[in-house]
Amino acid sequence: MTPLAAMPSPSTAVWQLGPFPIRAYALCIIAGIAVACVVTEYRLRRRGVAPGAVLDIAVWAVPAGIIGARIYHVITSPEKYFGAGGEPIKALYIWEGGLGIWGAVAGGAVGAWLAARQLGIPLTVVADALAPGMPLAQAIGRLGNWFNNELYGGRTTLPWGLEVHVMDPDNPGHALRDDAGNPVLQPGLYHPTFLYELLWNVGVAALVLILDRRLRLGRGRAFALYVMGYTVGRFWIELMRTDEANHILGVRLNVWTAALVFLGALVYFVRVRGPREYLVPVGEPAAPVAPAGDVSQVDLSAGEAGARPVAPEGYRVVTEDQFRAYRETGALPPTEPAATGDADRAAADDDADRAVIDDDAVRPDRAATDGPDDASADRAGAGDDPAGSDHTGGVDRADAGRADAGGRPTDRDS
Repeated sequence: MTPLAAMPSPSTAVWQLGPFPIRAYALCIIAGIAVACVVTEYRLRRRGVAPGAVLDIAVWAVPAGIIGARIYHVITSPEKYFGAGGEPIKALYIWEGGLGIWGAVAGGAVGAWLAARQLGIPLTVVADALAPGMPLAQAIGRLGNWFNNELYGGRTTLPWGLEVHVMDPDNPGHALRDDAGNPVLQPGLYHPTFLYELLWNVGVAALVLILDRRLRLGRGRAFALYVMGYTVGRFWIELMRTDEANHILGVRLNVWTAALVFLGALVYFVRVRGPREYLVPVGEPAAPVAPAGDVSQVDLSAGEAGARPVAPEGYRVVTEDQFRAYRETGALPPTEPAATGDADRAAADDDADRAVIDDDAVRPDRAATDGPDDASADRAGAGDDPAGSDHTGGVDRADAGRADAGGRPTDRDS
């Protein structure tokens, strides 16, 4: 049965710019990284991070992600490099293809963690900000597989069936051509699994954005949601692929990996709880230094352009209400909430101790200033009037009662 329509594939994936090859796959990866950085930068700013932090994170995360992706590919396909007829040096030839998304996420996470530590940003805040941008980057990166005529599925007669070229092994990045100069096609049409994953990833990004807005996800749960959504799609799409891959118990290795990573993300999403994290700066940014010297040497253009924002020393996690108040007033929230009850009790104890010390200090002075005659008169008066003695004892007992009421040792022992 002849299909009614088909999806074409590019016959060229590499262009020469003088001596430098421009690879479509690399361009797609770079474009995906740029989109992820833009989305992450926007979301980090809304959580209180200073502008430009995503670039500092990307400097660490992107190279680490590429290294991790290559390591995963080499570990899971060692026969290409260390098997019979393999060339170990080609494990370093990253431009020939071979990157694993699982290694990219793991390596990128390590790089992001190192950068976040230097900036004083919790890794969970970075992960949640990246959550919708990551699947968008993957979606754009999948276009590189379309240029390379790779990662397709089995035969199909659907209208969106993919035409696949036979690539020239002696001229990488170009389709093999017949005697007439026309690119040679594989027989039939194939499922465009790269397109399925592209569309699935866009849907995952939308899902993360919607649920994150409604549920106010925090503490890395938005990133866990992305991982769950991506691995579900990768599971069934991987089963459709027909390209060469290692198998465990008759199932592609990446299918097992997707299942295990999904379970890990699900456990994290269910067990971890907590509100969305917002950040306020620790310490005030450094004030711009006025230039020294003659006034004529001052660069007025710098002043007209406005003061350049300076990153703070670090950040502190606060609640959403505290963050809104900080944005409205500019006043940093207190580091720790005041324990009113404990403070009142401590103040009462201090007052009571001070009263006893003052009372003990005053009474000897009073006895010393009274002359012998006055003291004898007091003793005589006390002996002549027993009621007066009872009255004096009553005053002492009342003073003791007031001391107890002020929070003296009976309250402290409890």
